[in-house]
Amino acid sequence: MITKGDDYPIHQLPIPIAEVGTERNFYDRYFFNGYNEDGSIFFATALCVYPNLNLIDGSFVFVIDGMQHNFRYSDILNQERLDTSVGSLKVKVVEPLKELRIEVDDKDKGIQATLNFFGRFEPMQEPRMTMKSGPRTTMDSTRMTQHGLWKGQISFKDKKIDVSDKEYKGSRDRSWGVRPVGLPDSQMLPPLQIPQFYWLWAPANFEEFTSHLYFVDDSLGNPTHSHCVIQKNEKANILNNLKKEIVYKEGTRRIKEAKFTAENQDGSKISWILKPKYHIYMCGLGYMHPEWGHGHFKGENQSTYDSYDLNEELHDPPYLHIQAICDFTLKEKNETKKGLGVLEELLIGPHSPSGFKELLDGYK
Repeated sequence: MITKGDDYPIHQLPIPIAEVGTERNFYDRYFFNGYNEDGSIFFATALCVYPNLNLIDGSFVFVIDGMQHNFRYSDILNQERLDTSVGSLKVKVVEPLKELRIEVDDKDKGIQATLNFFGRFEPMQEPRMTMKSGPRTTMDSTRMTQHGLWKGQISFKDKKIDVSDKEYKGSRDRSWGVRPVGLPDSQMLPPLQIPQFYWLWAPANFEEFTSHLYFVDDSLGNPTHSHCVIQKNEKANILNNLKKEIVYKEGTRRIKEAKFTAENQDGSKISWILKPKYHIYMCGLGYMHPEWGHGHFKGENQSTYDSYDLNEELHDPPYLHIQAICDFTLKEKNETKKGLGVLEELLIGPHSPSGFKELLDGYK
């Protein structure tokens, strides 16, 4: 059961705060994204503590005029898990499970932001995710996801953006547990195999409701984890029999269009069609970054800035992990609803239904 304490980075096991434990690769992370009505302005934040590495890191990404600006921060945790600030970035829990605030004040890099997130509905607890490589547990985590509205301001150099809760929506998640963080294990597990991970994660906001779904597939295309929820009027409707049809861009692993279908408890069908507008690179937030990866020791109170031109297609390994800002079309019975959200993609290794046979080969 999710409780108010689960909004604080104080977990010790990939289960809610009522139970305790420990592991070297334990992490406890905040993640947020936000976008305006047409998706042309996008921002995201991640902040994570690693209790047994005694580190904290965080990042803020801001997209405007086709450029992705990345601000990253890292510091020694000093075992103080409730100090949710690193460098010029702070995450504050204003009211647990309902309102949180992001603050960025980095005058040296020209970025300042104060952004309040207001949950539209109660957070959804996703099923616990456990993955193994042979006998070794590589991932064991719990996540809660929440859709919401944003209000505040962003100032970047000579640009000032008023973020109105009538125009800006988004989502956030809190995840905690075990996953590969910090330096990789120095002893690989024999026999050596091609790494495999197929991950799709798609939270979306509609005018009167929200939807959320995700997939984790094995190399044969069998879902090892999947979940689908629609929230409306404070009620969470968990759907069954979730399926997908994916169209890729030729020669790549990037998704051109995605169709998902699921069933209500009464057997009636719901479908989604997702069409990406553009994508951001998650390495801007530290995911798979070769130097500023999650849980990497950078020294005391360190920071960095760089930017990506989103008109350029990048496919090297650090840029595999993306969030695509998508138009969502949901159909249920005789009704069609339009929404906006993201499709997070991380597709590595073989996946038979997609025709992927190697580590990074593209669709043919």
